[in-house]
Amino acid sequence: MTISDVLKENRSFVGESISRIKKIDEKINAFITVVENANGKIPIAIKDNIVTKGIRTTCASKILENFVPPYNATVVEKLIANDFAIVGKTNLDEFAMGTGTEYSAFFVTKNPWDHERVAGGSSGGSAAAVASGQVVAALGSDTGGSIRQPAAFCGVVGFKPTYGLVSRYGLVAFASSLDQIGPITKTTKDAAYLMNVIYGKDEKDATTVDRKINFEEYLESDFSNVKVAYPEEVFAEGVEEGVKERFEEFVKFLQRKGIKVDKVSFKELSYSVATYYIIAPSEVSSNLSRFDGIRYGKRDEQEGLLQTYLNSRKNLGKEVIRRIMIGTFTLSAAYYDAYFEKAQKVRRIISNKLNDLLKEYDFIITPTSPITAFKIGEVKDPLVYYMMDIFTIPANLAGIPAISIPFGFSNGLPVGMQIMGKRFDDAKVLGFANYIEKDIPVVLPGEEKI
Repeated sequence: MTISDVLKENRSFVGESISRIKKIDEKINAFITVVENANGKIPIAIKDNIVTKGIRTTCASKILENFVPPYNATVVEKLIANDFAIVGKTNLDEFAMGTGTEYSAFFVTKNPWDHERVAGGSSGGSAAAVASGQVVAALGSDTGGSIRQPAAFCGVVGFKPTYGLVSRYGLVAFASSLDQIGPITKTTKDAAYLMNVIYGKDEKDATTVDRKINFEEYLESDFSNVKVAYPEEVFAEGVEEGVKERFEEFVKFLQRKGIKVDKVSFKELSYSVATYYIIAPSEVSSNLSRFDGIRYGKRDEQEGLLQTYLNSRKNLGKEVIRRIMIGTFTLSAAYYDAYFEKAQKVRRIISNKLNDLLKEYDFIITPTSPITAFKIGEVKDPLVYYMMDIFTIPANLAGIPAISIPFGFSNGLPVGMQIMGKRFDDAKVLGFANYIEKDIPVVLPGEEKI
């Protein structure tokens, strides 16, 4: 069932969706909160770092375990106004910092294709909820690939819009210059439909832009004459053999459709992870300073203000603390120039390189993730986690649109392909993805997998 199907039926599917959530979620743990009294026709799930009035918003953290917001995020208001029903809040890595929901303070979301494996992250709950058919669509947030990577792991569509097209008002901030809300859906058409609902200038978010876009404009267009580039670095060490094979097939598939596909050099790609993991933690250390038990978050009252601060902050998880510490270090007076300022310069170099390539080519393609979904508990080294974002991070650093679409399998697990386009070419990226999807229909796990 897709959004398109629901609109054709012209009746509410909320009750059926809630029933399915209760039945399936015992197996995969996609939801932190289920909303029994949801109103509307189209059931949608919301990542639990997007605030919802009267519905608990935890960011999968003990420090916000019982936080019930008094207002809605702008995207939530827009969904409600367009007959969407918020049927639940989905699991994530704590404060969206992670790659498999293993850093959630509550539980790990399991992949609908294999319950021994992660659903991806940080929007793993949203991707699993869509892939398992619990909801027709979900919202996630994407800071370095947190919509696209779980979409790839679960075999669904994940779209990160151009930075500034969707309001971040009501999104609990991770890294403000990188965060962007976007849809996770079963089809590209549904992603385009959702984007038409949630995008737009918002006076509550000064980073939003006033740009008129019809995200469904190019869904029926012919893209056989476009030029596409892929970085030769895609085949570097660390990319799973099955993913390499699917990507080679993807290139050949495009060529058979008459599309010109060129291999290009993108040496700057190797610096993207290091750049991101200086800039993002630096912004984290600032944004999360408010969760101190005084202004926001669970308070652990102690004798003296300092001890109250220290004990309250113990409610944060180890990955969040790790990134706060990294960010505090890189922003310190002694190391600001050596790390943060230099990372910002490298960010500009990476952004310029992408923009230069997109002047010559219509789209850039890569695998979404260098690997398929890994087993729960398998990865112990944080650096291994961080390298999983190597293909998705550049789009966030440059603020350009990017989508992950499913393309085949490796060892029985879904593989995703990423398409990046020019800034504000979101409709064309969606159109091109749909052009491909027509010949590669989305395959979702059967009942025996869920």
